[in-house]
Amino acid sequence: MTEEKNEIIFDDDKISKSEEFVNPEELYQELIQCVQKYHPSDDISMIEKAYKVASEAHKNQFRKSGEPYIIHPLNVAIILADLKLDKETIVAGILHDVVEDTVMTEEDLRREFGDDVALLVDGVTKLEKIPLSGSNGEQSDAKLEMQAENLRKMFLAMAKDIRVIMIKLADRLHNMRTLKYKTPESQQRIAKETLEIYCPIAQRLGISKLKIELDDLSLKYLEPDIYYDLVDKIAVRKSVREKYIQGIVDEVSEHIKNAGIEAKVDGRVKHFFSIYKKMKNQHKTLDQIYDLFAVRIIVETVKDCYAALGVIHEMYKPIPGRFKDYIAMPKANMYQSLHTTLIGSNGQPFEIQIRTFEMHRVAEYGIAAHWKYKEASDGKKPEVQEEEKLVWLRQILEWQRDMSDNKEFMNLLKNDLDLFSDSVYCFTPTGEVKNLPAGSTPIDFAYSIHSAVGNKMVGARVNGKLVTIDYKINNGDRIEIITSQNSKGPSRDWLNVVKSTQAKNKINQWFKNELKEDNILKGKDLLSGYCKARGINLASLQKQEYMDAIMRKYGFRDWDSVLAAIGHGALKEGQIVNKMQELYDRDHKKEMTNEEVLASIAENNAANAQSGANKPVLMKSKSGIVVKGIADLSVRFSKCCSPVPGDEIVGYVTRGRGISIHRTDCINIINLPEMERARLIDAEWQPEEAHAEKYLAEIKIYANNRNGLLADISKALTEKNIDIMSMNTRTNRQGLATLQTTFEISGREELNRIIDKIRGIESVIDIERTTG
Repeated sequence: MTEEKNEIIFDDDKISKSEEFVNPEELYQELIQCVQKYHPSDDISMIEKAYKVASEAHKNQFRKSGEPYIIHPLNVAIILADLKLDKETIVAGILHDVVEDTVMTEEDLRREFGDDVALLVDGVTKLEKIPLSGSNGEQSDAKLEMQAENLRKMFLAMAKDIRVIMIKLADRLHNMRTLKYKTPESQQRIAKETLEIYCPIAQRLGISKLKIELDDLSLKYLEPDIYYDLVDKIAVRKSVREKYIQGIVDEVSEHIKNAGIEAKVDGRVKHFFSIYKKMKNQHKTLDQIYDLFAVRIIVETVKDCYAALGVIHEMYKPIPGRFKDYIAMPKANMYQSLHTTLIGSNGQPFEIQIRTFEMHRVAEYGIAAHWKYKEASDGKKPEVQEEEKLVWLRQILEWQRDMSDNKEFMNLLKNDLDLFSDSVYCFTPTGEVKNLPAGSTPIDFAYSIHSAVGNKMVGARVNGKLVTIDYKINNGDRIEIITSQNSKGPSRDWLNVVKSTQAKNKINQWFKNELKEDNILKGKDLLSGYCKARGINLASLQKQEYMDAIMRKYGFRDWDSVLAAIGHGALKEGQIVNKMQELYDRDHKKEMTNEEVLASIAENNAANAQSGANKPVLMKSKSGIVVKGIADLSVRFSKCCSPVPGDEIVGYVTRGRGISIHRTDCINIINLPEMERARLIDAEWQPEEAHAEKYLAEIKIYANNRNGLLADISKALTEKNIDIMSMNTRTNRQGLATLQTTFEISGREELNRIIDKIRGIESVIDIERTTG
């Protein structure tokens, strides 16, 4: 064995990437060097062209960190190159934000870079952010609907071209690496959705290279105290660990070499999230976790794997029940390796993993391993092999077609993506291997074969003996399902017994289809009864456009499915009727006649005419406003345009809430329908009283984002003795900040002085008042 092949890998600082800003040109050169290491072609013209296009498209755009925005797509491309992906994916990684953030169109991309790149960029662009639950862990129905809809889009995009999700994973990884520049609330939200959605997808695709780093970064922001405590404690014992593992690596290397097996041996510490999960699940402290490290033996052939295993079991005593053969029975994501846990010479347990170089490549890169560029003799790339890696994706797409209830789809999906539970391996009577979640029963096994087998199941034999249907399957069990055509179908009690998401979904589908007619009738009765009890005319609400809106909102394909959902309790009749009523009211606004609304105005004007007044009388108000010909009505200032003394104003007679005062340039007044304009009434300020009152003013400030901008604006207002009521800020990807602030002033003159003061602040571009 050469010294080079015996390595110890410590990942303590693996995710602490350099935080120094890098020149984009240096990053680009790093990308090219990375691509040229594995790509057989020297032609980098398309990548170079993409870099120039992206640099031009993102110029003058900056990230929260202050870096030029082009740094982000370059880092995404480098992550994709580390996965050894093809040039089209690298180019799409560089260009993944140009359509969303700039004026470049999909047609421009297709013309410049071809259909493949355009398809990938379009797929990534359409994957909107997935909104997750709030800090209290609860989700509104609207957020759940949006989350389900975005996940549906994500899986459809993945089915179209799996490279779309690889770009998305790389994009998420770089965002996680630079998450420290976000607010604490954003850090928690993004880390949570990474752990719940992106980490499981990376695991499902077998890309441990990304999954491990995403796991650790998520832990860093979700549980910072635990994370940094782990970092500190592991660092303290680093030298002892290093010496211990090196001893095992040297010892193993010598025995493997003496057995005539060519191998690479290395030792590594398990990553932080893996240690955290073990501590949490086993309720142990770090000192009680002994197998913190693993030794990996990588050999040429499968035969060498088992030969190396024999050598290892001769050297060390294996712990019973801790041997797993993932070569004979690969994991769902096609991961293959031999795992065995052994007792070291000092009595401390450690794990050894044995695999071939090809298995190691697949374990690191997963599905991405199939896109490592191989130039065929005809110049075309080879087709992707081993499609079984995507069996789970096809299953999810089947759920999408079968399931109209977004809430149920979300629950099934999250259960399916929960990969932290172990699996059991069992056999059909013909010797086919089935991989099921730990704790599965013969019912799960039956539905894994086919829906018809599960629906007609009446019993099961395990290893030749009859068992109950709630029997927990063990590794190696041989299972035979007994079916009967006289079976009436599954029982609802089965839902409490089964473990797999697939079985639960198929059982629920059976009940929905079997009882759909009854549920439709029940749903109709519930809707009708709800409307009758509240005096609502159901016929007027059942317009096709309103029904279509309901189907879109809740993800149903036809109205009968909505009725069936109401019938079996997935939807409440009240929420459906209320939504349709809302749509109806929007189209049939109650219109009071202008004579009714302006009755008091007409009476006052008539009285004024009899008294010989030559012009309309302006009635005084405590608010500092005088209004034409009307008394005893409350006057309020509209929040949409926040008028202040000195502004030209107009009154609007509302329905039941007095008179609303607006600026004459308010968008709501300018766009008032003709039939509503009769409600407008003259109004003006009372000069002698205006100075005694304080009025709310609201302005929008547009500026190039920089550190200290918010502080400078706050200081300018404070120096003018202005009482700030609220201030909201947001910054777009181009680095343009919009600050919306509300404060109290005495009038227009004071407001103009404040605006002039703020205009003088560095990087402020423009200021405008809100106008509706």
